[in-house]
Amino acid sequence: MRLQSISTEHIAIDPDYCFGKPRIAGTRMPVATIAKLYLEMGESLEDIAQEYDLSLASVYAAIAYYYDHREEIDGHTAESEAYVKQMKRNSPPSPLQEKLRAIRGE
Repeated sequence: MRLQSISTEHIAIDPDYCFGKPRIAGTRMPVATIAKLYLEMGESLEDIAQEYDLSLASVYAAIAYYYDHREEIDGHTAESEAYVKQMKRNSPPSPLQEKLRAIRGE
């Protein structure tokens, strides 16, 4: 029996979209976002598909891809979160933040 290749029609990786992170093909929905909605926020895959107008097959494919590449995707997510925290620390407060601090007496 010959080994068959598996379809990759649901997941795309393109450096011009989503910073080259894996996403559902034909959308800008990253695999990491699907995983977060499902694993951390407890949304069902069916609800995710319906809420974001995605095929159920593509949402299941995103979760399968996530589990196959979990370490890599979690690493990218951690790097992104660290970058955002650093940018927040290094950015001056906005005029609105300054006004709120003044009102609160901070």
